[in-house]
Amino acid sequence: PVASLISAPFQNNFDFGLGPNQDGFRYTLNVQPVAPFSLTSRWNLISRTILPIIHQHQSDAAGASSQTGLGDITQSLFFSPKKVKPFIWGVGPALLVPTATDDLLGTGKFGLGPTAVVLQQAGGWTYGALVNHIWSVAGASNRTDVNSTFVQPFLTYTTRTAWTFGLNTESAYNWESEQWSVPIHVSASKLVKYGKQPVSYQAALRCWATSPANGPRGCGFRLTVTPLFPKG
Repeated sequence: PVASLISAPFQNNFDFGLGPNQDGFRYTLNVQPVAPFSLTSRWNLISRTILPIIHQHQSDAAGASSQTGLGDITQSLFFSPKKVKPFIWGVGPALLVPTATDDLLGTGKFGLGPTAVVLQQAGGWTYGALVNHIWSVAGASNRTDVNSTFVQPFLTYTTRTAWTFGLNTESAYNWESEQWSVPIHVSASKLVKYGKQPVSYQAALRCWATSPANGPRGCGFRLTVTPLFPKG
């Protein structure tokens, strides 16, 4: 998210094998606007919002069950220096907002914690990691507390013809249930221009190394469209 441009990714995730019968399906559209703001001559503030829109369907001994609606919003704010050498970094708070329209699509809890990102770019390569940890601080007393660590290491290579090839994980550890969620993504993206408007298109294979009980199994895929709005 640390960049001198506004981006608006629309990230479509398709997961399979959910539920006790491993016959379930989940589609998640993550709307992820990222916008930098100049605070001083030395510091930027970068806002990153993740708004999930979810449809899921699975069956169990009681029959079929489907939910469609909003999930919980995650809002991150990064304070990042404008001087970006020898590496780019940002730190700040992450907030979890219980906006889910169905109990099965969210936590029912307000959450708060730290987040950080660090990366380096050289010779077409970009590598680094984004992390956060969120604890619940308020919300429904009958819902499970939130105590979750998120770790996203990433490695990409961009060619002279604006193709980017990437590898990352978006791993989360739930300290309450003591369970990992580890999807691994192998991606390819292409930057194209429509007049003066740049847009990035990405396709990724999304395979689960491990997931919680009744979580996704096997491989799904991701399709992302990202309009970019350079500043300045």
